[in-house]
Amino acid sequence: MKISTKGRYGLTIMIELAKKYGEGPVSLKSIAQANDLSEHYLEQLVAPLRNAGLVKSIRGAYGGYILSRPPSQITSGDVIRVLEGPILPVEGIEDEGSAQKQLWMRISEAIKGVLDNTTLEDLAGYPEDDDLQGYMFYI
Repeated sequence: MKISTKGRYGLTIMIELAKKYGEGPVSLKSIAQANDLSEHYLEQLVAPLRNAGLVKSIRGAYGGYILSRPPSQITSGDVIRVLEGPILPVEGIEDEGSAQKQLWMRISEAIKGVLDNTTLEDLAGYPEDDDLQGYMFYI
C-alpha cells in the first residue's frame, strides 16, 4: 500500500488542527504557508474530511477549520481511510493462495494496528525537528 499526497497532506492538515485545538479556527492558508503546500490542493482535501465529520468549518473573517472531536479521539487511520480508501497492501487478496493470503492479511493487520493506535494527539506531540540522523532504518 502506498499512501499518496492526498493521505499525507490530509494528515498534515489534521496534525496542524490538532496542534491548535482549543485555540479557535485555523485557516488553510496558514497551514499551506507553514508547510509549503498548495492552498488550493488543501481545499480539495478538507472537503471529504468535513463530509466524514472529522473537521468543522467556521465561516467569517476569522474563520477556518477546527477538529470535530478532541485530537485524542481521532486516529491517523480515520484520516487515511477517508482520503485513501480501505487499507489493503494488495488488491485481489481473495485470489491468492493460502500461504500468501495469510501473509497479506498479517501485513494488513499490522498497518491497521499502527494507524488505528496513533492518534492526532500523538502526532501533534512529536518534536518539530526532523533530525533522523541518529536512527538506522532497516527494511
